[in-house]
Amino acid sequence: MRSPYQDLASSLERLLRLRSVPFAMKLFRERAGMEAIPRIRRPSAIHTLDQIVAQAARLGWTIGITAEDLVGAQCRAVVGLGRAKDPAWRSGRHLVGVWYESGEDAEAHQGAMHTVEDGVYEALAVAPLASGRLDPPDIALFYATPGAMIYFINGLQWSGYKRFDWSIVGESACADSWGRALKTRQPSLSIPCFAERRYGGVLDDEMLMALPPEYLGKAIAGMEALSKNGLRYPIPQYGIQQDVRAGMAASYPDRAR
Repeated sequence: MRSPYQDLASSLERLLRLRSVPFAMKLFRERAGMEAIPRIRRPSAIHTLDQIVAQAARLGWTIGITAEDLVGAQCRAVVGLGRAKDPAWRSGRHLVGVWYESGEDAEAHQGAMHTVEDGVYEALAVAPLASGRLDPPDIALFYATPGAMIYFINGLQWSGYKRFDWSIVGESACADSWGRALKTRQPSLSIPCFAERRYGGVLDDEMLMALPPEYLGKAIAGMEALSKNGLRYPIPQYGIQQDVRAGMAASYPDRAR
């Protein structure tokens, strides 16, 4: 039987010309639930969560982890694995002199991060969305260029318009994407940080969207409607010195004169 997530992933790849596959993330209260996923892989080395995510997005793997598979409390804290948010983590002292000038700056950064509650979940799995192995996933995610991201957002806003306000925590930007989406159940856009690019292979022109999967159908329907109006991605450039009226008239007939 064809998974409905396969159709959603296929539509995203077609409409946004994605270079890596959309993927999904799911938290488990008990590790046995993660271990029961068909064809689940388990890491043989210590990783950042950025690397685990990249293995799903870039290699198409289905991977399950527990707190012990991750390199430190920073990765664990964002998704709530283990008891990561202890006083040492909250102080941010490991970031002082590396990312922030003072202890006050580092502690403020830690407090600004969107994170899942500690002590609730034992495991997490990441898999290509189309595989349907995380059914239902907690969130769906995909990497795309800024142009593709604004087109996806336009699709979300086609009906039932709402304004989106997103924050930038800086380093540990996974708190802006999967951390925020898991915690708030809202679409969450991020500019991936240094660690995501260094360890997770995120390309220089990529952003990351994370959102509950129920938003995908709404965004796809919106993009399909925009496409019928001639508004598609990739966006063809019109020319910076051309008379704009002919181009504008394709969408706004009164601009032809």
